[in-house]
Amino acid sequence: MSIKQYKPYTPGRRQMTIQGREDITADRPERSLTAPLRKSGGRNNTGRVTMRHIGGGHRRTYRIVDFRRDKLGIPGKVATIEYDPSRNARIALVNYADGEKRYILLPKGVGVGDRIHAGPDADITPGNALKLKDMPVGTVVHNLELEPGRGGKLVRAAGTSAQLMAKEGKYAYLRMPSGELRLILQECMATVGQVGNEDYENISLGKAGKNRWKGRRPKVRGMVMNPVDHPMGGGEGKSKGNKHPLSPWGTPAKGYRTRRRGKPSDRLIVRRRYEK
Repeated sequence: MSIKQYKPYTPGRRQMTIQGREDITADRPERSLTAPLRKSGGRNNTGRVTMRHIGGGHRRTYRIVDFRRDKLGIPGKVATIEYDPSRNARIALVNYADGEKRYILLPKGVGVGDRIHAGPDADITPGNALKLKDMPVGTVVHNLELEPGRGGKLVRAAGTSAQLMAKEGKYAYLRMPSGELRLILQECMATVGQVGNEDYENISLGKAGKNRWKGRRPKVRGMVMNPVDHPMGGGEGKSKGNKHPLSPWGTPAKGYRTRRRGKPSDRLIVRRRYEK
């Protein structure tokens, strides 16, 4: 996918870059695989704002993506490659031999007309889905399950991949995109290959309005607020006040660990991502 630039006829256009759409082969989604996506404005079921800086944005239609990859033993063929407004990766529409259609995350190197399979007999090629126990050590994977049968939860963003490092007992060692090394049950499914659209990280929004199109409202720093509005506000001139960073409600905003001690999954983390 190419990165396109604009002529700098405004300050926002000068910095803005967009992705080319030459890889996309369909303009409209498969209607049977869509669902309405309603806006919350960051409010919960009682109408209170529980997540700030959310609101507005372009209307979207949700695409139902198959993260389980449970069409075992039934071959499929990639029919189209499409844009998905709900994620930064591309999606592929797969037509299976039994007539069913499903969306999957598009792996790098997979194109229209390619065949994909899921199951223990599938080849180790991009787009095929297998259990970790059926993969050789060193395989690069994405769309990784945490619990067997629950669907892929990890490694789904554009350009990301994990690597199968070793197997021991009922667990497999996976090196995550963050560098963390963790144990995952070998019965969990994963898809071979790296998620496509790896150039997404090079895109520059260029202007604040593009964030508004995504439904992200402006964020104001606490330091520039008044003392009545934020613990870090106030002062004569630009004043930092020698305070630790806090949220508007007084809880530490940086360097504050929220993970509980003794969480059951701690034993599955072999090496933390922030350890050198």
